[in-house]
Amino acid sequence: MSKVIKLPGKVDQTASYMKKYIAPFFLAFSGAILGVLVYNIFFPQKAIEQIQRTNDTKYVYYEQPSIERGLKRSNAIYNPVDFTLAAAISTPSVVNIRAESRTKGFYWIGGGEESVSTGSGVIISPDGYIVTNNHVIEDAEKFTISLADNREYKASLIGTDPSTDLALLKIAAEDLPFCAFGNSDSLMVGAWVIAVGNPFNLESTVTAGIVSAKGRNINILEGDFTIESFIQTDAVVNPGNSGGALVNTDGELIGINTAIITKSGKYEGYSFAVPSNLVKKVITDIKSFGSVQRGLMGVDLETVESRLAKKLKLDKIQGVHITRVNPKSGADLAGLKKGDVILSINGKATNTLPELQEIVATFSPGDKIEIGYYRAGKRHLLKVELGNHSVNLLDLSLIETEELKVFGFEINDLNAEEILKYGKDGVLVPLIVENSKAYKAGMVANYIITHINEKRIYSKAEFLDELDRSKSEIFISGLYPDFEGDFHYVLYK
Repeated sequence: MSKVIKLPGKVDQTASYMKKYIAPFFLAFSGAILGVLVYNIFFPQKAIEQIQRTNDTKYVYYEQPSIERGLKRSNAIYNPVDFTLAAAISTPSVVNIRAESRTKGFYWIGGGEESVSTGSGVIISPDGYIVTNNHVIEDAEKFTISLADNREYKASLIGTDPSTDLALLKIAAEDLPFCAFGNSDSLMVGAWVIAVGNPFNLESTVTAGIVSAKGRNINILEGDFTIESFIQTDAVVNPGNSGGALVNTDGELIGINTAIITKSGKYEGYSFAVPSNLVKKVITDIKSFGSVQRGLMGVDLETVESRLAKKLKLDKIQGVHITRVNPKSGADLAGLKKGDVILSINGKATNTLPELQEIVATFSPGDKIEIGYYRAGKRHLLKVELGNHSVNLLDLSLIETEELKVFGFEINDLNAEEILKYGKDGVLVPLIVENSKAYKAGMVANYIITHINEKRIYSKAEFLDELDRSKSEIFISGLYPDFEGDFHYVLYK
């Protein structure tokens, strides 16, 4: 019988190699495959997301997104800033406005002179609503709109709001390119923006800059209830840009270009735009009601400066100081008092008067807002129901004096600080009733009465005594703090 005998010291080389190298390799490989399969079964989406995030961080250069498909840029860091997408989105929505007016004359024989002004506007809806500046179309009778693709339309005026220098036009067209509203509250100083308009009739001009400041007041609007809280930029804006779009890098409308500071009449460094959140509120009201429905707290205010902060013992130079609370106003009924410092509205800081005005202007009569304020070393919260801006008085019943209800205005005595501020003493008219005798005579709020029937008066009691002795006609004289000269009114009992 034969035997197979392994010699001492001799090893089976093939078996040894498989056992030492190949078997562990296949075991490890099989384990890896099994691990991947199990991971993909239980965590498929997370794996994909992790890969995508890794790819995003690796690649800085990427293909231009498609505008038609509504895609935006990824959040990948890139340098320099590329404005091509924002320009492509916004430029088709910016129009050229030609506003024509004729001075008074003998129309039937061709008299009167024709005046033409041009500016820009922004289509804000596909059915042809266009927002622009009030000063672009003011006093005009005919409006011609030229689109970026050279189509022309006649436009009708829907309404205006001189207090914010805004106006709304409408053309009869459908499926128009339009600029979507962005959130101007989220805009940060230093952010890139572009201005789109028609300077010097150069259509569809795009310039770029950064946000230089927010809540800027430059005192260019006239009236008692103007709202100036401009976005300041260094994007180049020139005559003809008025009413055009200020957009962010996503192509969203965040302002309407309105003004520049200049000595030459041309761009010299800074331009100013009405914030989009305020624009949206104003235009929505004009579309719905024909005019702006602006809420009113019923207070006179001033920005807190260093001297005032020290006097009030504030820990910071911030807030808006209440110098007067109108009787029966929302602020009065809520409990605000003269001397309080408003620090916030609905949690938003109100460091300056323009900031406060911008926030309040986005609300309507009847809305309730939460006021954060400082009084006697402590911070407080309360809610104020806003009144009606258009009449500066809720209704006739709020006039406490029966004699004055006949005329539709209220009066208050001036205090020592107000006499010093205005340079004259008398009685202040803080409230006017819409369509009342005083309203129709042209009297407006903040009128200071100094004479009645040519008699000098210094107090409410003196005014009422003389009013009681008056017959059918009443002659009133006085002044407005922001205007030169005396103003006179005639009222009838």
